[in-house]
Amino acid sequence: MTEKNRNPLKDTSFLIFLGIAVIAGAICYAKGEEFFLRGVDASVSMTWEVLPRLVAAFLLAGFVEVLMPKDLIRKWIGDKSGIKGILIASLAGALTPGGPIASFPLIAALYKLGADFGPLVAYLTAWELIAVQRMVIWEIPFMGTRFVLFRVLVSLVLPIMAGMIARTLAMRFGGFSKIREGL
Repeated sequence: MTEKNRNPLKDTSFLIFLGIAVIAGAICYAKGEEFFLRGVDASVSMTWEVLPRLVAAFLLAGFVEVLMPKDLIRKWIGDKSGIKGILIASLAGALTPGGPIASFPLIAALYKLGADFGPLVAYLTAWELIAVQRMVIWEIPFMGTRFVLFRVLVSLVLPIMAGMIARTLAMRFGGFSKIREGL
């Protein structure tokens, strides 16, 4: 297990969100204590609503990181996987159910295991554009089968294109390993 600096005070994104939250809290407080307390109550309610899903998603990502052999991930969706890796990731993204709470920790685990930028971008693009569960649950009932099939046919090539562009850009800007080290 690699040891990372987990100090939130050195995490730029945490500090930005914290700063925005403090500013929003100050604006609410300026409007009155009751207004501020309603905001705190809404925040606590949202935390309790989302927290179980976050814990489950992080557990899943941790288990995937430990259970999946690095060699297998590198072979199927690593930097030498070529178009095959982008196609596999696109299919996996289209078939993955759930929202960002599940997908992003999973992508982070795959990234740590050696997945390439191209397949990861293809996965996320397919997950957002052609997720099967979203088509069945939302799109077909609201828009109809004909429209959804047309939209999906038009969108099928986009995850592949996004993956290929991501891989090309990663290689162009110093290679995959150098970019990985910089993140």
